[in-house]
Amino acid sequence: MAFRKSLVESLGSYPDHIRATITYDNGAENTCHCWVDRALGTQAYFCEPYHSWEKGTVENSIGLVRRYFPKGTYFNKVTRNQVVSVERRLNNRPRKCLNYQTPAEAFRQACCT
Repeated sequence: MAFRKSLVESLGSYPDHIRATITYDNGAENTCHCWVDRALGTQAYFCEPYHSWEKGTVENSIGLVRRYFPKGTYFNKVTRNQVVSVERRLNNRPRKCLNYQTPAEAFRQACCT
């Protein structure tokens, strides 16, 4: 419930063309995808189970997040400021898959063109 609410709050303010689809993995936290799709007007897609290569950017991003929040982290003890700090660091880190743009730069370009 908290995950879907947070997802809708986070993505709800973005333009429709930015949030047209959401690709999920097969984790139990994503059972709410129908509710999220209705709330945001998005289309859900799922990766094949055990096909991590289908979502290489996501797997890489999870690895980067785990540098700050290792497995076993109790996220109910993580502050909003800590999350925002990591979010800023990762969104301002150049990525090879974006032709060495930062995710923030690529996102601004997608929103404004």
